[in-house]
Amino acid sequence: MKRMNKNIFAFLLAMLPFMAVAQIDGEFIKPRTGTFLLKNATVVTVTNGTLENTSVLIKDGMIAGVGTNLSEAGAEVVDLTGMFIYPGMIDGGTSLGAVEVSSVAETVDNREIGNVTPNMQILTTINPNSEAIPVTRVSGVTTVLTKPDGGLFPGTAALINLNGYTPDQMYAGFKGVVMNFPSSARRGRFDRRSDDDIKKDNEKALKDANEIWENAKNFNSLKGQGATLQYYPEMEQLAKVIAKELPLLIEVNAAGDIKNAIEWVKDKDVNVILMGVDEGWRVADEIAASGIPVITGPVQDLPTRDSDRYDAAYANPGKMLAAGVKVAIRTNETENVRNLPFHAAYAAAYGMGKEEALKAVTIVPAEIFGLADKYGSIEEGKVANLVVATGDPFETSSDIMHVFIEGYRIPLSNRHIRLYQEFLERDPGLNK
Repeated sequence: MKRMNKNIFAFLLAMLPFMAVAQIDGEFIKPRTGTFLLKNATVVTVTNGTLENTSVLIKDGMIAGVGTNLSEAGAEVVDLTGMFIYPGMIDGGTSLGAVEVSSVAETVDNREIGNVTPNMQILTTINPNSEAIPVTRVSGVTTVLTKPDGGLFPGTAALINLNGYTPDQMYAGFKGVVMNFPSSARRGRFDRRSDDDIKKDNEKALKDANEIWENAKNFNSLKGQGATLQYYPEMEQLAKVIAKELPLLIEVNAAGDIKNAIEWVKDKDVNVILMGVDEGWRVADEIAASGIPVITGPVQDLPTRDSDRYDAAYANPGKMLAAGVKVAIRTNETENVRNLPFHAAYAAAYGMGKEEALKAVTIVPAEIFGLADKYGSIEEGKVANLVVATGDPFETSSDIMHVFIEGYRIPLSNRHIRLYQEFLERDPGLNK
């Protein structure tokens, strides 16, 4: 037993340099909870205007008060004079936590083998110790939707907060089954299929989708009648979409495919969210008429067609919003989810406006996910996901000074910052 204890002690000593904890001035710093009073800031509530010289009280992971005369009793006071408090930003579509290095297959865990795997739970693949998570947090992004990729029904996406030791601790309360809608467009410049082959492939994929859907409907009907069913996890998960227990997140981008997707779901009586929607601006009126919300992006992207204006992707969210579509913004990134504020900034500059662009990465995704009572704005009773900045977080000149996730004060350290600090003033310790 003594030898085992010694071995454990030796192992822990060896692991100390690798623990995911920042070390600043000799002290170990990690996310810590408590009661915090953020004083004398400009509070951008998103839903109730901008409040000057206002304080926010954080207690038990929640926003316990927003006002000018909040009690300091028992609270750690943080003076934020001259600074701004924003809601934590929400990215509506990423691979964060499920993919570490896209080019290294061993670190890619967001796709399953097979064309129909809606039962694949992306939440189980999340790596809470991903290096990309603290990189993302220091840009003011506190919550992301991590989604699967792959076949027709690749799996179930999950919304996560970017703090926690386990995926379950990070889970933020929303899941949705992803569908990659059959595309009638070319897969890229290197797609050498003839027009006839593209049409045939599209028709076959739609036929497969319809057959799968009918099977799911039958499964759900039999289940509702109390029938004894064989183990069929794929249909079990799709049946939850049909029963409106889970929404269907339809990934679709080409204008013609967007119209086809809207037509496809018209008589299905399910909760639908359109994802991607690169050419939404071409069919914005049709999307608005359908009443289906959209999570679009990336915004910082090239036009989908050579004949389009250079700013087609930048202007896409604003044009859909102007048509009456509920629009949220995503990066569709892994390592660069940190750039969400700048995707929103491009949308703001190209027609969406700053106020609506801020909503598109805060309260609007919260509404789309059915979580507007918890996230997306600074209001008493909501989860304390907050960001403190020196100015507008969409501006590259602004610095993020503090981040709170579920009331935890998050250390502003990551691999990038540590490397910067290490090599800023190198001391190799060599007499050469």
